[in-house]
Amino acid sequence: MSNCKRGSAITCVWFVALLLSVVLAGCGGGGGDGNGNGTLGVSLTDSPACGFDAVNVTVSKARVHQSSAASEDAGGWSEITLSPPRKINLLDLTNGVAESLGHTALPAGHYTQVRLVLAANNGSSSPNNSVVPSSGTPGLEIALVTPSAVQSGIKLINAFDVAAGQRVDLVLDFDACKSVVRRGNGSYLLKPVIKVIPTVLNGIGGFVDVSPPGSNIMISAQVNGTVVRSTVPDTSTGAFFLARLAPGDYDVVITADNRATAVIAAVPVANSTGVAIISNDAAPISMPASATRSISGNVSLDSSSATEEVIFMAAKHSSGGAQVTVKSQAADLGSGAYTLILPGGAPLLGQYGAGTLPIAFAAQSALAGQYTVEASSAGYQTQSFSKDISTADGTQNFILVP
Repeated sequence: MSNCKRGSAITCVWFVALLLSVVLAGCGGGGGDGNGNGTLGVSLTDSPACGFDAVNVTVSKARVHQSSAASEDAGGWSEITLSPPRKINLLDLTNGVAESLGHTALPAGHYTQVRLVLAANNGSSSPNNSVVPSSGTPGLEIALVTPSAVQSGIKLINAFDVAAGQRVDLVLDFDACKSVVRRGNGSYLLKPVIKVIPTVLNGIGGFVDVSPPGSNIMISAQVNGTVVRSTVPDTSTGAFFLARLAPGDYDVVITADNRATAVIAAVPVANSTGVAIISNDAAPISMPASATRSISGNVSLDSSSATEEVIFMAAKHSSGGAQVTVKSQAADLGSGAYTLILPGGAPLLGQYGAGTLPIAFAAQSALAGQYTVEASSAGYQTQSFSKDISTADGTQNFILVP
């Protein structure tokens, strides 16, 4: 979105659509080789990362199979091979931008498994898979520890059909924020969280006030507190686009350092091509300053398992009749420590209504500093507690049970 200029909000938002139409040209149209095959195209996109200036992965292959149970060594795989493997900074792929990994002819049929294969790290000063922490030495890459399962292929179960003479495109949404986990020794582990999302470009767009610079603004589309899609605004124009959403109503949540949280309830995405505009460049969404508080503690798993389980922490507000997630992060993989930095002031609530701009916001004074803090991990029962940090920081420890 860096080329998106100030002007019409709709024009700026649909700049992303123009980019994507080039990347995914031919999506849903004709394809194949005349031998009863169809064509598969695969692209990569990303939700923004937490606390990093870069999250790099090097992709070597995308593989598909008709059986969801097929092992990496089984026959019947079809592949898109990147030669040489391509190093991609996932943080370049926000606001609906996707990078094509290529396409291949594919026998017509029903497919259920997708694997994304990453290259192994090479021991150089520029590792194949790495992060650049925002708080570290500028530009210094730290290698991501990649389990062997990552190199054999990140397994995704997603059913799709390929018809003879037709093209199908898949977009793999790599959630960098949930995929990079800090370990107790200061290293970082790659635990990939990826989902297959629609190729069509619909969603929710608008503008936010990006002053002062470096405010770490995050915009997300949520359903009952679950983040479905998130993005960051263009740093110069404030334009943003939450792309590829299933039709339905979403709560849009906007957060920034030292600012109150803003929520726009019940924003409708009418269909697979619909776009809802929630603000324009003449009146970008702006949140008032807010005191900053924190909720911190430790979380552990009541289990003898030696595997490295990722624990996700989230702080939620009850706003507009539903919970919304204000901040989330992974607990330290080694110590279990976490700290959630949160606004102590009253959140703002607006209703989309008929979509008339600008949307009016009202401060929810009764909710100032009122949070539910939640810990969750795969295979364990989610645990949550209510915390009031309106006047002071809070502490909360967790023990999760299977």
